[in-house]
Amino acid sequence: MAAETTEAAIGYEQARDELIEVVRRLEAGGTTLEESLALWERGEELAKVCRRWLEGARARLDAALAEQEAPAGQEE
Repeated sequence: MAAETTEAAIGYEQARDELIEVVRRLEAGGTTLEESLALWERGEELAKVCRRWLEGARARLDAALAEQEAPAGQEE
């Protein structure tokens, strides 16, 4: 349920920016194992949010392209 809450609460850009920060912190090191695991889990959650936003955008683009092609196909 946390991922659904996150997805509803933040947009793509915010999720992407936070994911970048999570990756930066993980790459920098200096965190405890527990902190690293929490960051990893948060990163996975944010990546899912970004993926859902991108899949939604792709579906909208595909639908728009299909609408443009449908009338052309019917004219033939």
